Formats: sequence, structure tokens, C-alpha cells
Amino acid sequence: MKKIIVVVFLVFLGINWVSAQEWLTNFEEAKRIAQENDKNIILVFAGSDWCAPCIKLEKQILHTEEFQGDAKKHYVLLKADFPRKKKNQLPEALQHQNNALAEKYNKSGGFPLVVVLDKNGKKLGEIGYKKVTPNAYLEMLSTMTK
Repeated sequence: MKKIIVVVFLVFLGINWVSAQEWLTNFEEAKRIAQENDKNIILVFAGSDWCAPCIKLEKQILHTEEFQGDAKKHYVLLKADFPRKKKNQLPEALQHQNNALAEKYNKSGGFPLVVVLDKNGKKLGEIGYKKVTPNAYLEMLSTMTK
């Protein structure tokens, strides 16, 4: 019985670690971390509960081991979510911040939109959803920083 409890605990711990892939939601914190570590920022604009391409981007690219392994080495990961369902609404301060980010970095209002920023918040490039491998997507992002 003790072995089962230990195994269940380790599996739960592993799932939590994988699912908590260090996606920040606070822009100022992301900039601070990027500056401290001399990294660029990946800012993802998503509609997590209504945007089919956003959901595909998350499942097929952003939450894969290939993407996460490389992205965490080179970028600070930041998400600006725009859920529509009442049960998924964000706190007012976070929604206000995401709206301000969209006004500055996503003027077209496209979803999903992945924006690469330098450590100070200067826009280097952007890309939407592409049906490619996670490594190919990372390569597209890295061309924006060269």
C-alpha cells in the first residue's frame, strides 16, 4: 500500500511539474526575469476557451517536451489569455494588463499570436499558428532574434 501511495504521489508531482511549465502572466515580472537572465520573451496571445487554433498551438507546440526544453533555455514564457466563458474570466487587474498588452503588441487582434520581445519589451517579430513540428516552430521564432 505504501508503494502505491508513493507511486501515485510521484506521478502527481511529475504531472504538476510538467503542466506548470513556467508560463508567466505578469508582464513586468517577465521583463524583470528576462533582463536578469539576458533572455528574450515569448508572449502568446490566446483565447484558451474559444479559439480552436489557440488550443491546437498549445497542444501541438507549446506544451510539448521539445518546445518546452528549448524554450525555457532561451526565453521567458508569458501568456496573455482572453477567455470568453464566464467561469474562466480573469481577475480584473490581469484582464486590464492583457488588454494593454494587446493594444501594444497585437493591434490586429489576431489569435493565436506569438510575439517575440527583447528583454526590454521591444517587439522583434510575430507569428501565428503553423502546422509544423515544435522544433520547426522554435526555428521560426529564433530567426526573429538574429
